[in-house]
Amino acid sequence: MSSADAPGMRGLREVLQERIALEGPISVADYMGTCLMHPEFGVYAARDPLGAAGDFTTAPEISQMFGELVGLALAHAWMDQGRPGAFTLAELGPGRGTLMADILRVGARVPGFVEAAHVVLVEVSPVLRARQREALSGHSVTWIDRVEELPQAPLWLVANEFFDALPVRQFQRSGAGWCEVRIGAAEGVLTRGLAGEAPVEALAHRLEDTRDGDIVEIAPALPGIAAAVGQRIADHGGAGLVVDYGDWRSLGDTLQALERHERVDPLAGPGAADLTAHVDFEALASALPCAHTRLTPQGVFLERLGITARAQQLAQGLSGADLESHVAAHRRLTHPEEMGTVFKVLGLMPRAAPPVPGLET
Repeated sequence: MSSADAPGMRGLREVLQERIALEGPISVADYMGTCLMHPEFGVYAARDPLGAAGDFTTAPEISQMFGELVGLALAHAWMDQGRPGAFTLAELGPGRGTLMADILRVGARVPGFVEAAHVVLVEVSPVLRARQREALSGHSVTWIDRVEELPQAPLWLVANEFFDALPVRQFQRSGAGWCEVRIGAAEGVLTRGLAGEAPVEALAHRLEDTRDGDIVEIAPALPGIAAAVGQRIADHGGAGLVVDYGDWRSLGDTLQALERHERVDPLAGPGAADLTAHVDFEALASALPCAHTRLTPQGVFLERLGITARAQQLAQGLSGADLESHVAAHRRLTHPEEMGTVFKVLGLMPRAAPPVPGLET
């Protein structure tokens, strides 16, 4: 029996069909949000979707080198801004806590950095909070549900594969207007359709670079999250690293579903697969009240921070299958045909501060 046919997955399909029968077709954002965070059947609410036994693997799980270099970049930015005596060290969507554990481990080599840090994790999944608690058992950690709850204090922050999980609305261009993509149901099967044509103020600027039939995505929660993070950095100092896949401007249907590391139909098994969409970095940057760097490929960012030298250092103690795995991890993180160019990095900082190491303005 496939996961899409399992009782829990069938339950979520029924939840969606009942809602559609009552309210009519729903937005793609409503569909994504329900599949990811339904309290009983949602991907993040009900299970741990990461790792070899899950649906996808993130950079921190691939190699310790990723977290080490991110940690050193943040610590260097902390020194560049005068070593604030107390600051928030936060992560959005911290997965299993692996990245923050690596940041704290390497950050301990920078005198005063970890001692001044108040670790805050933005996480709503009880399953993943339990994993994070295990990974960070030697540290004092505060968990919050929303970015808006971050302290009004200097903020050093990382968001790795967080924004791609924000639900998106999809709009298909029709003349000078837009038809929203909606999810309906017919004979027990979830289907896509289009709402009526209407102007969309947020997409007025996209009439210049799109044609009839093109799809553009909007993540409704993205501007508010970016504004909350950027306001703290602008007002109190700090730095941020956003690492995700996407590009400067969104175009096309980028909704994808991963189940056990394989791409599947996003509508086939609601709750069975992780759903994501490409990040529109232009929309993110436009919502920031602080300064930001150029958008930089992940491979370039890591190479500037010295990942190859670190990889060579770690390789000295390895042989056989362990060495092969290590070499493959370095390639996966940096090579253009793997994560090196698909994933991008955007740095955040106060307007008068230098960029985070590895990035340029």
